[in-house]
Amino acid sequence: MLFTVRKIIGGLLLPLPLLILMIGAGLALLWLSRWQKTAKGLIFTGWILLLLLSLQPVADKLLLPLENHYPTWQRTGQPVTWIVVLGGGYTYNPQWAPGSNLISNSLPRVVEGIRIYRQNPGAKLVFTGGAAGNNPVSSAQTASEVAVSLGVPLKDIVVLDRPKDTRQEAAAVAGLVGKDPLLLVTSANHLPRAMRFFHQAGLAPIAAPANQLAITSPLNSWEKIIPSPYWLGHSERAWYETLGRAWQSLTGEALTNEQVKR
Repeated sequence: MLFTVRKIIGGLLLPLPLLILMIGAGLALLWLSRWQKTAKGLIFTGWILLLLLSLQPVADKLLLPLENHYPTWQRTGQPVTWIVVLGGGYTYNPQWAPGSNLISNSLPRVVEGIRIYRQNPGAKLVFTGGAAGNNPVSSAQTASEVAVSLGVPLKDIVVLDRPKDTRQEAAAVAGLVGKDPLLLVTSANHLPRAMRFFHQAGLAPIAAPANQLAITSPLNSWEKIIPSPYWLGHSERAWYETLGRAWQSLTGEALTNEQVKR
Protein backbone atom coordinates (compact mmCIF):
# COMPACT_ATOMS: atom_id res chain seq x y z
CA MET A 1 0.00 0.00 0.00
CA LEU A 2 2.78 2.43 0.94
CA PHE A 3 4.61 1.56 -2.29
CA THR A 4 1.51 2.42 -4.36
CA VAL A 5 0.87 5.66 -2.49
CA ARG A 6 4.49 6.72 -2.96
CA LYS A 7 4.29 6.01 -6.69
CA ILE A 8 1.05 7.99 -7.07
CA ILE A 9 2.41 11.00 -5.19
CA GLY A 10 5.68 10.82 -7.08
CA GLY A 11 3.81 10.64 -10.39
CA LEU A 12 1.76 13.73 -9.59
CA LEU A 13 4.97 15.65 -8.83
CA LEU A 14 6.42 15.07 -12.29
CA PRO A 15 6.48 18.07 -14.66
CA LEU A 16 3.49 17.32 -16.90
CA PRO A 17 0.87 16.40 -14.26
CA LEU A 18 2.17 19.09 -11.90
CA LEU A 19 1.95 21.83 -14.56
CA ILE A 20 -1.48 20.62 -15.70
CA LEU A 21 -2.67 20.89 -12.10
CA MET A 22 -1.14 24.37 -11.86
CA ILE A 23 -2.81 25.58 -15.05
CA GLY A 24 -6.08 23.92 -14.01
CA ALA A 25 -5.99 25.70 -10.66
CA GLY A 26 -5.39 28.98 -12.49
CA LEU A 27 -8.36 28.40 -14.78
CA ALA A 28 -10.58 27.48 -11.83
CA LEU A 29 -9.61 30.68 -10.04
CA LEU A 30 -10.09 32.70 -13.22
CA TRP A 31 -13.62 31.49 -13.74
CA LEU A 32 -14.83 30.79 -10.22
CA SER A 33 -13.37 33.49 -8.02
CA ARG A 34 -12.13 37.05 -7.74
CA TRP A 35 -8.49 35.95 -7.57
CA GLN A 36 -7.86 37.12 -11.12
CA LYS A 37 -4.23 38.17 -10.64
CA THR A 38 -3.27 34.91 -8.94
CA ALA A 39 -5.12 32.93 -11.61
CA LYS A 40 -3.31 34.67 -14.46
CA GLY A 41 0.02 34.18 -12.68
CA LEU A 42 -0.56 30.44 -12.30
CA ILE A 43 -1.62 30.01 -15.92
CA PHE A 44 1.31 32.02 -17.29
CA THR A 45 3.85 30.28 -15.03
CA GLY A 46 2.52 26.86 -15.94
CA TRP A 47 2.60 27.69 -19.65
CA ILE A 48 6.13 29.09 -19.66
CA LEU A 49 7.52 26.18 -17.64
CA LEU A 50 5.81 23.66 -19.91
CA LEU A 51 7.30 25.44 -22.92
CA LEU A 52 10.83 25.55 -21.50
CA LEU A 53 10.84 21.95 -20.31
CA SER A 54 9.74 20.84 -23.80
CA LEU A 55 12.79 22.43 -25.49
CA GLN A 56 15.90 20.32 -26.14
CA PRO A 57 18.52 22.76 -24.80
CA VAL A 58 16.70 23.12 -21.48
CA ALA A 59 15.71 19.46 -21.07
CA ASP A 60 19.12 18.01 -21.85
CA LYS A 61 20.93 20.62 -19.75
CA LEU A 62 18.88 19.39 -16.79
CA LEU A 63 19.55 15.74 -17.60
CA LEU A 64 23.24 15.86 -18.53
CA PRO A 65 24.67 16.31 -14.99
CA LEU A 66 22.98 13.07 -13.91
CA GLU A 67 24.31 11.15 -16.91
CA ASN A 68 27.90 12.40 -16.73
CA HIS A 69 28.85 10.54 -13.55
CA TYR A 70 30.08 7.36 -15.23
CA PRO A 71 31.52 6.56 -18.67
CA THR A 72 30.24 3.77 -20.91
CA TRP A 73 31.73 0.46 -19.80
CA GLN A 74 34.64 -0.90 -21.86
CA ARG A 75 36.52 -4.10 -21.13
CA THR A 76 39.89 -3.23 -19.63
CA GLY A 77 40.66 -5.92 -17.06
CA GLN A 78 39.65 -9.39 -15.92
CA PRO A 79 36.18 -10.67 -16.89
CA VAL A 80 33.50 -10.25 -14.21
CA THR A 81 31.26 -13.01 -12.88
CA TRP A 82 27.99 -11.12 -12.45
CA ILE A 83 26.25 -8.63 -14.74
CA VAL A 84 23.20 -7.15 -13.03
CA VAL A 85 20.56 -5.44 -15.18
CA LEU A 86 17.99 -3.49 -13.20
CA GLY A 87 14.32 -3.70 -14.14
CA GLY A 88 12.33 -0.84 -15.62
CA GLY A 89 9.19 -0.20 -17.59
CA TYR A 90 7.49 -3.20 -19.16
CA THR A 91 4.26 -4.90 -20.07
CA TYR A 92 3.62 -8.49 -21.09
CA ASN A 93 1.79 -9.54 -24.23
CA PRO A 94 2.80 -13.01 -25.47
CA GLN A 95 1.59 -12.08 -28.97
CA TRP A 96 4.20 -9.32 -29.30
CA ALA A 97 7.82 -9.62 -30.33
CA PRO A 98 9.76 -10.16 -27.06
CA GLY A 99 11.55 -6.82 -27.16
CA SER A 100 8.27 -4.91 -27.58
CA ASN A 101 7.33 -5.85 -24.01
CA LEU A 102 10.24 -3.81 -22.66
CA ILE A 103 9.12 -0.19 -22.75
CA SER A 104 10.72 3.11 -21.88
CA ASN A 105 14.17 2.58 -20.32
CA SER A 106 14.18 -1.23 -20.14
CA LEU A 107 15.17 -2.38 -23.62
CA PRO A 108 18.39 -0.29 -23.79
CA ARG A 109 19.40 -1.69 -20.38
CA VAL A 110 18.93 -5.27 -21.55
CA VAL A 111 20.79 -4.62 -24.82
CA GLU A 112 23.75 -3.14 -22.92
CA GLY A 113 23.69 -6.05 -20.48
CA ILE A 114 23.89 -8.51 -23.36
CA ARG A 115 26.73 -6.56 -25.00
CA ILE A 116 28.73 -6.73 -21.77
CA TYR A 117 27.82 -10.40 -21.29
CA ARG A 118 29.30 -11.28 -24.67
CA GLN A 119 32.60 -9.67 -23.61
CA ASN A 120 32.71 -11.65 -20.34
CA PRO A 121 32.67 -15.39 -21.15
CA GLY A 122 31.28 -17.44 -18.29
CA ALA A 123 29.48 -14.53 -16.65
CA LYS A 124 25.95 -14.75 -15.27
CA LEU A 125 23.38 -12.24 -16.46
CA VAL A 126 21.09 -11.22 -13.59
CA PHE A 127 17.74 -9.56 -14.27
CA THR A 128 15.82 -7.91 -11.43
CA GLY A 129 12.33 -6.51 -10.98
CA GLY A 130 8.99 -7.77 -9.71
CA ALA A 131 5.58 -7.95 -11.36
CA ALA A 132 3.77 -4.64 -11.89
CA GLY A 133 0.03 -4.31 -11.52
CA ASN A 134 -1.84 -7.40 -12.69
CA ASN A 135 0.86 -8.62 -15.05
CA PRO A 136 1.27 -12.41 -14.81
CA VAL A 137 4.98 -12.11 -15.63
CA SER A 138 7.59 -10.04 -13.77
CA SER A 139 9.86 -7.39 -15.21
CA ALA A 140 12.87 -9.65 -14.62
CA GLN A 141 11.27 -12.63 -16.37
CA THR A 142 10.24 -10.47 -19.33
CA ALA A 143 13.79 -9.18 -19.69
CA SER A 144 15.17 -12.72 -19.47
CA GLU A 145 12.87 -13.84 -22.31
CA VAL A 146 14.23 -11.03 -24.46
CA ALA A 147 17.80 -12.10 -23.65
CA VAL A 148 17.05 -15.72 -24.55
CA SER A 149 15.47 -14.59 -27.84
CA LEU A 150 18.74 -12.79 -28.61
CA GLY A 151 20.85 -15.87 -28.05
CA VAL A 152 21.78 -15.82 -24.35
CA PRO A 153 21.67 -19.39 -22.94
CA LEU A 154 19.10 -19.87 -20.20
CA LYS A 155 21.77 -21.47 -17.99
CA ASP A 156 23.60 -18.12 -17.86
CA ILE A 157 20.54 -16.15 -16.68
CA VAL A 158 19.42 -15.53 -13.11
CA VAL A 159 15.99 -14.00 -12.45
CA LEU A 160 15.30 -12.03 -9.24
CA ASP A 161 11.62 -11.27 -9.62
CA ARG A 162 10.55 -10.16 -6.16
CA PRO A 163 12.11 -6.68 -5.70
CA LYS A 164 9.84 -3.73 -6.45
CA ASP A 165 12.31 -0.86 -6.26
CA THR A 166 16.04 -0.20 -6.48
CA ARG A 167 16.72 -0.58 -2.76
CA GLN A 168 15.07 -4.02 -2.76
CA GLU A 169 16.96 -4.95 -5.91
CA ALA A 170 20.27 -4.13 -4.20
CA ALA A 171 19.36 -6.29 -1.20
CA ALA A 172 18.34 -9.22 -3.42
CA VAL A 173 21.56 -9.00 -5.45
CA ALA A 174 23.62 -8.90 -2.24
CA GLY A 175 22.02 -12.16 -1.16
CA LEU A 176 22.95 -13.72 -4.49
CA VAL A 177 26.50 -12.54 -5.19
CA GLY A 178 27.89 -11.93 -1.71
CA LYS A 179 31.19 -10.08 -1.97
CA ASP A 180 31.86 -10.94 -5.62
CA PRO A 181 32.47 -8.00 -7.99
CA LEU A 182 29.62 -7.15 -10.30
CA LEU A 183 28.75 -4.86 -13.17
CA LEU A 184 25.64 -2.76 -12.55
CA VAL A 185 23.66 -1.91 -15.68
CA THR A 186 20.91 0.68 -15.54
CA SER A 187 19.96 3.95 -17.21
CA ALA A 188 22.71 6.55 -17.04
CA ASN A 189 20.46 9.04 -15.24
CA HIS A 190 19.43 6.39 -12.68
CA LEU A 191 22.93 5.07 -12.06
CA PRO A 192 24.10 7.58 -9.39
CA ARG A 193 21.12 6.73 -7.17
CA ALA A 194 21.40 3.00 -7.88
CA MET A 195 25.10 2.94 -7.01
CA ARG A 196 24.28 4.40 -3.59
CA PHE A 197 21.79 1.66 -2.85
CA PHE A 198 24.24 -1.05 -3.93
CA HIS A 199 27.08 0.42 -1.85
CA GLN A 200 24.79 0.51 1.16
CA ALA A 201 23.98 -3.15 0.61
CA GLY A 202 27.68 -3.92 1.08
CA LEU A 203 28.40 -4.45 -2.62
CA ALA A 204 31.19 -3.09 -4.82
CA PRO A 205 29.46 -2.46 -8.15
CA ILE A 206 31.21 -1.34 -11.32
CA ALA A 207 29.06 1.22 -13.11
CA ALA A 208 27.79 0.35 -16.59
CA PRO A 209 25.45 3.10 -17.82
CA ALA A 210 22.90 2.46 -20.57
CA ASN A 211 20.13 4.43 -22.25
CA GLN A 212 21.96 7.78 -22.34
CA LEU A 213 19.44 10.44 -23.35
CA ALA A 214 20.99 13.92 -23.08
CA ILE A 215 22.21 14.83 -26.56
CA THR A 216 25.47 16.76 -26.93
CA SER A 217 26.15 15.85 -30.57
CA PRO A 218 24.90 18.11 -33.40
CA LEU A 219 21.16 18.47 -34.06
CA ASN A 220 19.16 20.29 -36.70
CA SER A 221 18.41 23.85 -35.59
CA TRP A 222 14.65 23.35 -35.69
CA GLU A 223 14.93 20.40 -33.32
CA LYS A 224 16.27 22.78 -30.69
CA ILE A 225 13.57 25.43 -30.98
CA ILE A 226 10.36 23.42 -31.50
CA PRO A 227 8.73 22.10 -28.28
CA SER A 228 8.36 18.33 -28.27
CA PRO A 229 6.98 15.69 -25.90
CA TYR A 230 10.23 13.81 -26.51
CA TRP A 231 12.28 16.56 -24.85
CA LEU A 232 9.65 16.92 -22.13
CA GLY A 233 10.34 13.26 -21.38
CA HIS A 234 14.00 14.13 -20.83
CA SER A 235 13.00 16.85 -18.38
CA GLU A 236 10.75 14.36 -16.62
CA ARG A 237 13.64 11.88 -16.19
CA ALA A 238 15.82 14.61 -14.70
CA TRP A 239 13.06 15.68 -12.31
CA TYR A 240 12.18 12.08 -11.39
CA GLU A 241 15.77 11.25 -10.45
CA THR A 242 16.13 14.52 -8.54
CA LEU A 243 13.04 13.62 -6.51
CA GLY A 244 14.44 10.13 -5.97
CA ARG A 245 17.74 11.44 -4.63
CA ALA A 246 15.89 13.87 -2.36
CA TRP A 247 13.86 10.95 -1.04
CA GLN A 248 17.08 9.07 -0.32
CA SER A 249 18.26 11.96 1.83
CA LEU A 250 14.93 12.46 3.61
CA THR A 251 14.65 8.79 4.53
CA GLY A 252 18.26 8.42 5.62
CA GLU A 253 19.21 6.37 2.57
CA ALA A 254 21.94 8.71 1.35
CA LEU A 255 25.55 7.58 1.60
CA THR A 256 27.77 8.54 4.47
CA ASN A 257 31.07 10.21 3.65
CA GLU A 258 32.87 6.92 4.35
CA GLN A 259 30.66 5.07 1.87
CA VAL A 260 31.22 7.71 -0.81
CA LYS A 261 34.99 7.14 -0.61
CA ARG A 262 34.72 3.40 -1.24
